[in-house]
Amino acid sequence: MIPASAAFAFLFAASEPPVDPDRGEAQRWAVEELSKRQYASARPSWIDQVWNQFIDWLRSLNGGSITGPNFSLPLIGALAVVLIVAAVILVRPRLNARKKTSAEVFDGEATVDADGFRARASAAASREDWPSAVVEQFRAVVRSAEDRAVIDIQAGRTADEAAAQIGRAFGSARSRLEEAARIFDGVKYGKATATASDHAAVLALDSDLSAMKPDFSGQSADGMAVPR
Repeated sequence: MIPASAAFAFLFAASEPPVDPDRGEAQRWAVEELSKRQYASARPSWIDQVWNQFIDWLRSLNGGSITGPNFSLPLIGALAVVLIVAAVILVRPRLNARKKTSAEVFDGEATVDADGFRARASAAASREDWPSAVVEQFRAVVRSAEDRAVIDIQAGRTADEAAAQIGRAFGSARSRLEEAARIFDGVKYGKATATASDHAAVLALDSDLSAMKPDFSGQSADGMAVPR
């Protein structure tokens, strides 16, 4: 920051003819000069201010000196490690929780059956709301598999997980299930759009799976209900 005395001297040197301002006038001139952009840009940023406050705090811990080789670097490094570890402990669980719930198939709608989701999809399609139609139709696919005990009811199941688990029971539809899951994720949790063709594909998948008999090949898998 430019000292006020230097700004004051600059004003006197640049003034023609010379003037002799009173104290109030001089202070006003100094304030106006220091408010100019070039002086504002020279001020320390908020990061610099925070860092300087941090250094002042460290000096207070060391009796006012932070220049000793046995103090500054080791203590600063130790504090940095502590802060990083604390940040990881506090932030990581929240990120994991967000990741776990961000791609769920259902939004806590355990009471809605497959026909309910199909009705929603049909209503959305009638108004040409294809993203909603795709989302609700895929939910109908998953809920139908749960209602038929093809897969177990599982909270927090993602579209990819549902497609993989249902695909183990309906091997011939595995690729279609994976494609439907991709469309669902793109529309529901991404920035993708949907078309009438997308909805028609998921609707046809739902109809075909409803008419098919699951074949588990005698093997169970996590999330799959195997009839006895």
